[in-house]
Amino acid sequence: MRTIAVVARKGGAGKTTVAAHLALAAHLRGRKTLLADADPQGSSSEVMRGRTGDGPGAVEAPGRALAAVQMTSVRQGHEALVIDTPGSFDEAVAQAVALSDLVLMVVRPTFLDLAAALQTAEVVRKLRKPHLVVLNQAPPPRDGVEPPAVKKALEALRVMRLPVAPALLRSRAIYQTALEAGRSVEESMDAAAAREVGELWAFVERFAFAARPASREEAGERAFSIAATR
Repeated sequence: MRTIAVVARKGGAGKTTVAAHLALAAHLRGRKTLLADADPQGSSSEVMRGRTGDGPGAVEAPGRALAAVQMTSVRQGHEALVIDTPGSFDEAVAQAVALSDLVLMVVRPTFLDLAAALQTAEVVRKLRKPHLVVLNQAPPPRDGVEPPAVKKALEALRVMRLPVAPALLRSRAIYQTALEAGRSVEESMDAAAAREVGELWAFVERFAFAARPASREEAGERAFSIAATR
C-alpha cells in the first residue's frame, strides 16, 4: 500500500479538491482506496458521503489516529491511502507527512502560496520524504502560451528546487461542481478537466507505486526533467 499526504499551508489552495480527486482517480482505475480526512472541517469525507454508487472508502481521522488508520488499511488490503490534512501545519500534518510515501504540496500561482510552500518544504525535507508540488487553480494558457503568473510560479519553484508535477490543474468551476455531487471531473463531461486529473494521477501512480518508491532526489529529477520540456 502507498500513502499519499496532500498538504497546503495556505488556506484556499484547493488541498481538499486535489485529495478528493486523487482518491477518486485511484478508485476509478480499480485500486482499493481509502481517503483519510484529517482536516477538522471534514470537507473531503463530506464529499464522499454525497457520492452515489461505489467509491473510495472515507474515514475521519485526526492526526493521532492516522497511524492506526494506516495499519487497518494495510490489513484490509487497500492499495492507496490518501490523507487530506488540515490547512495549518500542525501535529496532524506532521503525522501525515511522517507516514507518507509521497507528499503532494498544493500551491496556487501566487506569492503567498509560494512562500507557504517553501516553509512546508523545509519540514518535508527534514523528514526526508519524496515530495511534489501540484500547481492548482492555474489560469488556462492563451494560444498555447502560459500566463505570466504561471510562468513566474514555475520559475520560482525551480529556483526553490521544489519539483513540480507536470500536470497543472487549471482554474475551472467544474472541479467544485463535480465534488458537490460526490464525483470527479473524470466522471463529468468536461474533457479538459478530466484530462488534467488523469494526467496528474498517471504521474503520481508511476511515482508512488513503482516497485521501489522514489527517493527524494529521484522524485525531483523526474519532475524537473518533465517540466523542462514544457
